[in-house]
Amino acid sequence: MNREHAYLRMLSSTASIQKNIAIMLEAKALEAEKTRSWICNHLHSDNFNSQQAQLDQSLQMHDQVIEAIDGIAKVNHGIVSIMKAVLQQEEEESEGYGESMPSLGNGISFGNKNQ
Repeated sequence: MNREHAYLRMLSSTASIQKNIAIMLEAKALEAEKTRSWICNHLHSDNFNSQQAQLDQSLQMHDQVIEAIDGIAKVNHGIVSIMKAVLQQEEEESEGYGESMPSLGNGISFGNKNQ
């Protein structure tokens, strides 16, 4: 397997990961909407013995959301690493090709006409 094929497999895997993340986020959004509806209709300050108990319940719910976001951020960080590796390889290859080919249009300026 050559490098180009390996990079294509990496990109294909990355696309698959992103698709799965989108599916997970969609499911999480539906779950969050159901949870929000349930919380708004069932959790009142009357249901808790103290404000501390109410705060603890709220913090527990927020911790679950933060864990999900943190997991997705870590997966995205991995995706960025893959993309950097592939793009860095592309730049190195294009620089290599550019050195072997004569430069075309070095004298053309698209900026100020007076230069």
